[in-house]
Amino acid sequence: MTCVVRSPDKWTKPAAIAVNGVTIPRALISREVQHHPASSPVAAWTAAARALVIKELLLQEARRIDLVAEPMTDDAGRRETEQEASIRALIEHEVRTPEPDEDSCRRYHMQNRQRFRSADIYEASHILFAARADDPQAYPRARNDAQIALAALQDSPDAFADLARLHSTCPSGARGGNLGQITAGDTTPEFEQALFALAPGAMSAQPVATRYGHHIIRLDGKHPGRELPYELVADRIADYLRESVRRRATAQYIACLVSQAEIEGIDLAGREALRVH
Repeated sequence: MTCVVRSPDKWTKPAAIAVNGVTIPRALISREVQHHPASSPVAAWTAAARALVIKELLLQEARRIDLVAEPMTDDAGRRETEQEASIRALIEHEVRTPEPDEDSCRRYHMQNRQRFRSADIYEASHILFAARADDPQAYPRARNDAQIALAALQDSPDAFADLARLHSTCPSGARGGNLGQITAGDTTPEFEQALFALAPGAMSAQPVATRYGHHIIRLDGKHPGRELPYELVADRIADYLRESVRRRATAQYIACLVSQAEIEGIDLAGREALRVH
């Protein structure tokens, strides 16, 4: 069969979309749009329509080969729908992916050493002047208090711990502001950006605003992460390579189904259009 593609002329009222004569209802596409955030309503509608076309195409193929699938339940207790089970079973039945061998895994490790490092560890202290960002009085007052404390610290940096005990509203204030060891993801993005930019022993030049209030931050020390040996990451690499091959093979399988189908109302050209959602 030859793939027939017809693009809609007006996005205000998209043309009917069909897969081998089966129409994809506009109402169904409208409900699917919420799962496809995009830069414009047109792009979101297109992504949703493509996903539903691929879904319908796979379900038709599962029925054609009379594939029976039992829905599975994951560790969180979520159960597949019958359609999800059919698509999963079809991909497992039709798409064959080789297991990555050790040579491939070791080669990937050698070529991507920077991806396999332990996290950098930062020893940090701070003084928190707490206030909610949506409080029009408390938030600027907290910033002003932080600026006064920072000015005092610039003259007497050794007073950091005393000022933390006196002013900080964080429990760490009782420890002189000491937060212990921090790695990426432990604090807010604004706090991390300021902390990671500091040299050991340095304080933030200005109070750092976060959703908790305003902080004076000091980096007490940094311990760079180390490269992890192959043996510690071999399973992660194998999983990544296995999934990468599976995705490519699945896209090729879907492309083959598309080439044999009659699809109306939408263009499925391009790699991104051939993903299973």
